[in-house]
Amino acid sequence: MKSTEIVGFKRANLGKKEARELRLQAMVPCVLYGGAEQVHFAAPMYLFRELLFSPNVYKVTLNIEGEIHYGILQDVQYHPVSDIILHADFLAIDDEKEIKIEVPVRFTGTAVGVTKGGKLVQKLRKIKVIGLAKNIPDFVDVPVGDLDLGKSVKVGHLKVEGFKIVNNASLPIAGVEIPRALRGTLK
Repeated sequence: MKSTEIVGFKRANLGKKEARELRLQAMVPCVLYGGAEQVHFAAPMYLFRELLFSPNVYKVTLNIEGEIHYGILQDVQYHPVSDIILHADFLAIDDEKEIKIEVPVRFTGTAVGVTKGGKLVQKLRKIKVIGLAKNIPDFVDVPVGDLDLGKSVKVGHLKVEGFKIVNNASLPIAGVEIPRALRGTLK
């Protein structure tokens, strides 16, 4: 898991009015939960760029007025029109407790069906996994080298160690579609 840092300031007042004033100052109201107690804080909006505009999973070091906490970004709410971040939720990471998170998939190999003229179509971008934070990878590697025309790789085909996949085993991750030009020639 990659790592990044966010520096924040504790919030004394909670509520809509205070949250609105924070957003006008380009700050994001945040909450860290899952630990001994919830921590309400605000952080500068520009610090979220690396977290939000990347497919990677990040372990976040939260420096809240000198107190260091570790967490993962669990949820973000956006304004429906302006796409400004309205609120961010972080889940505290404990080395002894399992966490559930979505991890991006990465394809390995070149599909046999693609070399025959087919098209590799990605149906699932992230896979939900559960495990200890230290065991969760940056990507789940999906081997596609054996995929022929009209075939797909499903969640149940993946072999992983150190964590469990939560998604339904029959869910397709990717498949090789047969182009219209080849459909008549294959029998």
